[in-house]
Amino acid sequence: MSLPPSSSTPSALNIESTLQAGKTAFLGMATLSTAQKNEALAQFAEIIAQHADLLLAENQKDIAQAEADALTPSLYQRLKLDAGKIAQLVQGIRDLIQLPDPAGQVLGRTQLDDGLILEKITVPLGLIGIIFESRPDVIPQILSLILKSGNAVVLKGGREATQTNQAFMQLVDKLNAACPWLPPHWATLLDGREAVQQMLHYPQFVDLIIPRGSNQLVQSIMSNTKIPVLGHADGVCHLYVHPSVKLDQAVAVAVDAKIQYPSACNALETLLVDKAIASSFLPRFAQEAQAAGITLRGCKDTLLLLPQIDPASDADWRTEYGDLTLSIKVVPSLDAAIQHINQYGSHHTDAILAQDPAVLEHFLNAVDSACVFANASTRFADGFRFGLGAEIGISTAKTHARGPVGLEGLVIYKYKLRGQGHIVADYVGTTAKPFQHQAL
Repeated sequence: MSLPPSSSTPSALNIESTLQAGKTAFLGMATLSTAQKNEALAQFAEIIAQHADLLLAENQKDIAQAEADALTPSLYQRLKLDAGKIAQLVQGIRDLIQLPDPAGQVLGRTQLDDGLILEKITVPLGLIGIIFESRPDVIPQILSLILKSGNAVVLKGGREATQTNQAFMQLVDKLNAACPWLPPHWATLLDGREAVQQMLHYPQFVDLIIPRGSNQLVQSIMSNTKIPVLGHADGVCHLYVHPSVKLDQAVAVAVDAKIQYPSACNALETLLVDKAIASSFLPRFAQEAQAAGITLRGCKDTLLLLPQIDPASDADWRTEYGDLTLSIKVVPSLDAAIQHINQYGSHHTDAILAQDPAVLEHFLNAVDSACVFANASTRFADGFRFGLGAEIGISTAKTHARGPVGLEGLVIYKYKLRGQGHIVADYVGTTAKPFQHQAL
């Protein structure tokens, strides 16, 4: 079946009115009840399930164009939508309904004085601009989190997924018709790069920008806006193999971290191997890696054990390949591995494979990354797997949200003070009344 074009796809020509409408919509979204938000999520999941054939058909148009344009394998993998992904999307939205409403949570109550009560309460962030590349399944994930948290959103997807993105926004039109309590323009899809560039100049309307894509995209956004930016640059993820490791387990985890979804930002890019176990681990790993189609590059010590692979350069330690290429470096110690990660990594996700509890704790504490794992694949760094109800993005920043950003990363807080005619004059001077500052 087909649907009419979405009413929520403005061009760059009317960007100011679009953002102003989105900001107004946020004020309505922020007052929705939990029941209203959950009902909208239930409707959204059902609408997506009912229109799976439409989504797949539109995605095929994007796939055909990608093949004609000779898109890279990593972008192609991100672009492709299938029945399994749609089913997972639908289930993810339904699971989100069961999670607590992140807005309206009381973080603290303090009695300043008799009848003067201060509350610290979570509230939605506002109008959020989200820029992403290739992956069309990002749209329903984002929209469901925006709905649950009571925010509004302006989206810009990659041109590679134009038809699929527009199809999802057509379903938003149907959702709005089914849920009249949703304010118009709570979700808008921008058209064209010029619209994104213009959006960056409206901090009076847009409260936060979340870029999801290449390092070049993130750096470009950060350099051209006064709006706060939440995102990650590269996904240069490491796995360190310690001498106390179980070899079979280490090989399995390292292979999974690389091949499970090599174009993902949490895929393994550099494998660090302790010199004390290199001769035992590397030949076994190389055999499994070759069978899995992984191309290896190694430091000079690695080449002594694996002379058949290509040499790695210093640039490899800073590279997010996004494909089945993996660099390997032999390191002299645990502290050398930590130093390498903190110097060359992107502070995204890094892991250790070891059985020594003291070694594990030292690594977990010393590595300065948003996600640090022990004896687990880096691919677990994901909002859905963390139980966050999918993710709006992954942040390597040190702001209000870090790592996979789910519902709790889409709220901030404000203070509510309730008094009974209290005035500050009573609390200053030689006869000042004392504050109680009693936690409630």
